[in-house]
Formats: sequence, C-alpha cells, structure tokens
Amino acid sequence: MAKEFQRGHKAKISDLTPGTDLYVGVQIAGPGLTFDISCFGLDAAEQLSDDRYFIFFNQVKSPEESIQLLGAQAGDTESFRVTLDRIPANIHKLSFTATIDGAGQMSQVGPGYIRIVAGGEEVARYAFTGSEFTTERAVMLGDIYLKDVWRFAAVGQGFDGGLEALLRNFGGEVAEDEPAAPQPEPAAPAFAPPAAPAPAFAPPAAPQPAPSFGAPAGPPQAPPAPHMPQAPQPAPSFGAPVAPPAPAPPLSPQMHAAPTIVAPLVPPAGAVPPPQPAPPPYGMPQQQQPPQFGQVPGQAAPPPYGQQPPGPPLGMPPGGHQGVPQGAPPTGAGLQAALQLYKEAPTGLRWTPQNQQLMRVDLTVEGTPVLARQGSMVMYQGKVDFGYKGAGFMGRVVGNATGQEMQLMRCTGRGQVFLADEGAHLHTIELQGDGICVSAENVLAFDETLQHEVRRIDGHGIPGGALFTMQFQGTGTVVVKTHGVPVVLPVTPTTFADCNAVVAWSSGSQVIISSQVRLRRNAYPGHSGETVNLQFRGAPGNFIVVQPYEV
Repeated sequence: MAKEFQRGHKAKISDLTPGTDLYVGVQIAGPGLTFDISCFGLDAAEQLSDDRYFIFFNQVKSPEESIQLLGAQAGDTESFRVTLDRIPANIHKLSFTATIDGAGQMSQVGPGYIRIVAGGEEVARYAFTGSEFTTERAVMLGDIYLKDVWRFAAVGQGFDGGLEALLRNFGGEVAEDEPAAPQPEPAAPAFAPPAAPAPAFAPPAAPQPAPSFGAPAGPPQAPPAPHMPQAPQPAPSFGAPVAPPAPAPPLSPQMHAAPTIVAPLVPPAGAVPPPQPAPPPYGMPQQQQPPQFGQVPGQAAPPPYGQQPPGPPLGMPPGGHQGVPQGAPPTGAGLQAALQLYKEAPTGLRWTPQNQQLMRVDLTVEGTPVLARQGSMVMYQGKVDFGYKGAGFMGRVVGNATGQEMQLMRCTGRGQVFLADEGAHLHTIELQGDGICVSAENVLAFDETLQHEVRRIDGHGIPGGALFTMQFQGTGTVVVKTHGVPVVLPVTPTTFADCNAVVAWSSGSQVIISSQVRLRRNAYPGHSGETVNLQFRGAPGNFIVVQPYEV
C-alpha cells in the first residue's frame, strides 16, 4: 500500500521498498496549460554542476542512463526511471520539477501528484492541488536525495519565473534562441519517399519491452511480449510505455543542434568580439573560477575568498574571468558578480543555512510553527505572524536565576524567516526520535513539534547557583548557536567540561557536578578561586559538544 506524504514529509527509500530501480510518475494538468516536467541532478552544493544531468524533453537520459525520461504512461503526465545504484557519486539530489510553458499560474492546476513505483507497486505518493499556490509558474514537487542513504522528500514549493528562473536557481545558464537553430528542420528528409521508410522503421526499434523495473500498469496498451527480445542491449528498452513519444529519436538530434536552454559552466567561445563581457557563470563556486588577474600591470594580488579587492575596480569579482579584457573598466556585470556571492540560497527544505551566522526557515514546508528566541528575527518574507510564547514557570526561574530569560516567539504563517543572534555560528540538529540536551543560552530556534522541557542542574559555584538546559525529544530540528566552531567529543569515564563552555550533550549522558579548588587567589581579587566542572558519564555512543569560548 502506498504511503501518503504531506508537504515537507521525508522518508528513507529503504523504508518504502528494498528496490533501487524506481519509477517516478508525475501527474499535473490545468485548463489551457502546458507543462514541462524535468529532473535536475544536483551536486553536494545543490547546484547543476554538470548540465548532462538536467533531464528534460531535449535530453532524455544521463550519460550512464541512471536517470531516464520515459514520457506519458499509466495515467502520468510524465514519468522517469531512476536507478539509484547507478547514480554517480557526484550527484547527491534529484529534484523533480514542473513548469508552465507559456502563460498561466500554478494556482490554476487541478489535483495532481508525484509518486514512486517499485516492482509495479506504488510505494509513495505526494498529492497537491492548485490551492496551495498563487502566482508561481514553477513548482519543485519532490526530491530524492542522499543523506547517508537515499531518501524521498515531498517538497511542493512554488517558484516564480518559470523554467529559466528555476534553471538559474540551480546554477545553470539560459541562452536565448538562435535564429540558425531551426535550420535542420527545413532539411528534414521526411519529405523524400526513400527517406520516409527509414524514420518509420526507426521508432519501432525504440519502443522496447515493458519496463522490467516495474512501471505501473495503466490504461495505455501494453506492448506485446515478442518485443522484449528485440531490445537486447540499449537502456531505452525500459521506455516501452513511451510508445507515443517514439518519434523523439529523430527529433532529438535536431533539437540538440539548436538548444533553447543551455547550462554550461564556461561561456562558449564565439566569433563575436567583446561587445559585452560575459558575466561570471551563475552560482559557480570560487574554486572553479578561471585564472586570476595576476598579469594586469599595477594590480595587487587578489584578496582572499569573499573579500572585495581594494582599489578602483570595485565592480570586478575576486579573480575575475577570462572573458574580460585586461584593463577593462568595471561594468554592471561586476556588481552582479559581487552580489552573487551573497545571494539567497533557497533549497526547498525547511531549514537552510545562508551562511555560518544566518539561518532561513521556510514555514510553508511542513506547515508547522517554529519557536525562536525573541529578537532573533532579522528579516522575513510572506505572511508571517509573530506571537509571544510564554516560557512558563521554569522559564521565569531561568530568567531570575541567570538573568537570561528564555523568552520565545512563535512564528506561524506562510513565508520565510531569517534568524541570527549577534553573529554566532548556527548549526542545525535534526532529531528523528532521539533526544539531546542543549544549554538554554545556546538555543536559537526549534520546531514546535518537538517535545521540550527546561531542566535544572544545581551546583555550588555555578553562576546563579544552577545550570539550565533544554531537553528536546521527538522528530524535528533544533538550531544551536555557538561562539566559534565547536568540537564533539565522545563521553568517557574521564570526560570533564567547563560548565560555561559546554553547549550540548546526548540525553543518555549522566551529568555530575565536579568542583576543584585551584590556587589562583590573586587572579580574581575577592574570589575564592573555585571552579566548577561537569563530569559526563554514559554508555559508548554518548557525546558532548563544547565551544571554544566561555560565556
């Protein structure tokens, strides 16, 4: 029986099916609307670093054929074949999207879905309707992503701008149509009688046997069994349900000769002189930049990553690129490149770090509220309501004892909220039924679905007389803030930590107050010199997190 997903829900593929040869079907329709359904193969940075893994109507399979576009079948508007154990190591996510070709909005679509079928049996389905969207022209439907193991996430996030904006979001480039592109069409040999049989015989070679990986049975007629031995080797044999789109083979080379959408990381070399210096490729990581401007007379060495170069060429991105002539004055492209380093990074996930000190939470994903430290919101987009969340009696105890009140705000609505706190480093901890204890001072935000309570650790010598922590349990995400980069250590019988430097520890650890008197009476006049440490004990597998800073 298929597992029904809601927006934002995730699951391991192995929990849905033991198979790795999957059929992914998408059903989407609307009155007067035409859709382009695509799959983006993204790297670890969630960028389309290799345009051969942009699978769409003009590129129907990846090089090793681990991702294939099958066409409409079994009631699906479009379908794919995904072979997980053949996907190369540099591909970490498959994002399945639908965009409107022409005028229209996603709010006009009727009920639709994205589903996963294994061995002919549907194992997962995420259903959506147009009421979930407004003026968007594209939608990210679902992701198959690698996080230790392959998982499936129901995304359902609308995206303005259509396919071009979606392609740019994933780091690709869009080239405008070239007038020379349609030239192969007039020369099509279909009008010559001798050439007509050749294309006519070519399509039957493409429709091969019913997919052995288990595409769902549906209204389209199944191909006869004798066709199975006719396709001994090619991967397109799995596209037998795509008999109607069989004419695609003759059209494919023509369309490759005149691509309407191109996503190269390096601008193609053309005969056109330098009337317009090509801007740096969208979203290209710094390590892939071309050689730096070391040859320009009088120019200093380029600054480190992320810093603007001193001197006049403020609009020139660090390192520049080879398409700009030496000594060329700064132009608008330089400003765009400079700002490109700091652009928003939407991923379709609920929690997305924008950098080390800024966290973005999308309330439309999963649709549940978020509790955050009051005053941590630096910006938000959409319709978001902020309400006071009382911390209860224990929260007031924390405030009275330590002077640091645990006042929380409740963020609800549909939009994105950006959170930060005094430039502290932010880290997301995703709980899946397990638990963790976090120092109350180090909690920035968390999902309201998590069970949480304030706990008190009494000890003589601790500032305020006690250390307050928050214990989280359940399924959700906690955002922890630290001063500097923390270190995670295993718990052993001799593990001690300064009570002011410890950030978090596993809920299975036992905490014991350990006081030690040191002869440092002259260091702090009037102070006893007593320091308080926390000793941690627990079974193997327990841990503590310590920051390089004492509060």
